[in-house]
Amino acid sequence: MSHFFNHHRQDGDIEVLTFDAPNERVNTLHQALIPEFAAWLEAMHRQPPAGIILTSAKADCFIAGADIHMLDQCADTDAATALAQQGQQMFARLAALPCPVVAAIHGSCLGGGLELALACDARIASSAAVTRLGLPEIQLGLIPGSGGTQRMPAQLGLPLALDLMLSGRQLSARAALRCKLVDEVVPMEQLLVAARRWLHSGKRQRRPVWYQQGLLRLAPLRNWVLRKARANAERKAQGQYPAIPALLQAVSDGLQQGMAQGLATEARCFGQLVCTSQSRALRHLFHLGREQRRQGPYADLTPHPVGAVGVLGGGLMGAGIATVTVMRAATAVRVKETQYAPLQRVMAHLRQALQQRVKRGQLSPRELERQAARLSGCIDYSGFQQLDLVIEAVFEELTLKQQMVSEVQQRCGERLVFASNTSSLPIHEIAAGAPYPQQVLGLHYFSPVEKMPLVEVIPHAGTDPQAVATVLALARAQGKTPVVVKDVAGFFVNRILAPYLQEAVTLLLEGEAIEEIDKALVSAGFPVGPLALLDEVGLDVVDKIGPVLVAAHGERFRPSPALATLLAQGNKGRKSGSGFYRYPHKGPKQVNAQVYDLLQVLPVRLVPLSAMAERCQWLLLNEAVRCLDEGVIASPADGDLAAIYGLGYPPFTGGPFWQMQQLGLDEVVRQLRRLEQAYGPRFAPCAGLLARVERQASFY
Repeated sequence: MSHFFNHHRQDGDIEVLTFDAPNERVNTLHQALIPEFAAWLEAMHRQPPAGIILTSAKADCFIAGADIHMLDQCADTDAATALAQQGQQMFARLAALPCPVVAAIHGSCLGGGLELALACDARIASSAAVTRLGLPEIQLGLIPGSGGTQRMPAQLGLPLALDLMLSGRQLSARAALRCKLVDEVVPMEQLLVAARRWLHSGKRQRRPVWYQQGLLRLAPLRNWVLRKARANAERKAQGQYPAIPALLQAVSDGLQQGMAQGLATEARCFGQLVCTSQSRALRHLFHLGREQRRQGPYADLTPHPVGAVGVLGGGLMGAGIATVTVMRAATAVRVKETQYAPLQRVMAHLRQALQQRVKRGQLSPRELERQAARLSGCIDYSGFQQLDLVIEAVFEELTLKQQMVSEVQQRCGERLVFASNTSSLPIHEIAAGAPYPQQVLGLHYFSPVEKMPLVEVIPHAGTDPQAVATVLALARAQGKTPVVVKDVAGFFVNRILAPYLQEAVTLLLEGEAIEEIDKALVSAGFPVGPLALLDEVGLDVVDKIGPVLVAAHGERFRPSPALATLLAQGNKGRKSGSGFYRYPHKGPKQVNAQVYDLLQVLPVRLVPLSAMAERCQWLLLNEAVRCLDEGVIASPADGDLAAIYGLGYPPFTGGPFWQMQQLGLDEVVRQLRRLEQAYGPRFAPCAGLLARVERQASFY
């Protein structure tokens, strides 16, 4: 019996190796596993069986990838390179076994787990929804380091392999079958039977990729594919992710000079990337996400089971909440509206999302109908007595939300948890006068709900901790990263976002062009520019939130009069067809030149893009520290997660607090002082920063 796997012979001379990391929910390629697996491989070479099956004892995991802590412990580039070479050699020995080897995959097969499977002769996957395959290393600022850059193109062809490796996206078993990443998909119960059947096919003849890819043998076409892939990836990455050119170099070297050279480049680049600031930041973010699930004041509480959820309101937010609850949380949803038409739109919204999954091979038509049946609607409160939790997503009006709480709790009693999806209204005010205020809390989703991973969970002073634990469990089941924040105006994300957006408007009033301001922040790593973001949020919404923030936090949050000027002319943003940009029915958005006339601004480039970006970004950082010191967030870790997942703060920074720590807090203060001298007191470093510098404290 091995420590990380067990193996035995069955059916005469079939070796079955079962991965089963002790005391762990998932299997990873742990450092301690490597010598054991290498020793087993050598035994198989000395006395090869008739065939080998690799499988897992875990409920929903084959191998989830390499142990990230193993990378964190690499002292330098040489150590990380040696780690990659070790994995390459081990999988090369697996591929060189004289007997056929089949990977029987159920659950997550990611990163090093998929690289191991690619070194096998065949891959059989279970049809279960938990089975996912991919090479997500790029999302950690890395590239596959155990042969994946060479074997993935050989298996899938160059264009698809590049798409999967550069995006890090994962495939369902059916989608993997369509692109020949796996050889067969069967129900989980038949996995080992199918694997044994494939062993009879014998050892497969391996050929280098460049003999398999048809026209891609032609250097000009091959190079064109590589150039196009790089251009597409860099357009999104803005040059901030060195893993992109490194991955393309490893693939290119393998195609042009052979697999040995490709592996050498892969190991060298992997070693260099492990030690970059970008990869360290992204690995920091990965650890935060895992630790957050295990820790926190609510981690020891058992959430109430949620068998059915109600959603009040059938607008875009309500439809999105209903969709992620049905599709990801696999929970029945009942939507209440005042008319049938919005209910029909919600149902159409869900069905469209389900049909997209059918097209991608992630769902069968039969399963589509089964999931669609989880959604129902009403124009009264019929059926609400059977619900366990209700999420309110109506207009941002305090009296209306108070009315919703009262009506629902009067009908459903004390047992039901009531969560308000509000972006700015204080939760204690929404709960005021409610029959059971202890069951009321905030649950702030971000738009679009299906894409944005964050939800802010906002208990008020009297909220029952059990209700918080229940909402946290639902949010995670919906595929969200929940962060608990204090019940204060703006919560965390909108509060740190407000000065960032306001500074972008200030830049516009100073004479910077709309598209240049947005370009500055996109170049800095934000997914969308601040003025485009204002259009998405809605200038009317920002104008409404502004006074709430001013009343709670002071004049630095007062919205620019420019917003009122634009609103007076009907420029609300995308919803009205015009804001800082115009949004035609067809084609891309265009700069709204009328804005310059309304604001009496002549757009001329005054400062570099980097200077524009730092003005917006440094105000955000300063406000984030205030939030931490006021207890709006419980820890720097929560702040980093919320900023990245809620407003798209550049992931390669690791989040505001990680970024400030890497820069050094004394440098943060120095930069803020410089901006304060140039642009005014709004850039003055907050008291919390000054105090930390004085006592030489840090965030982590």
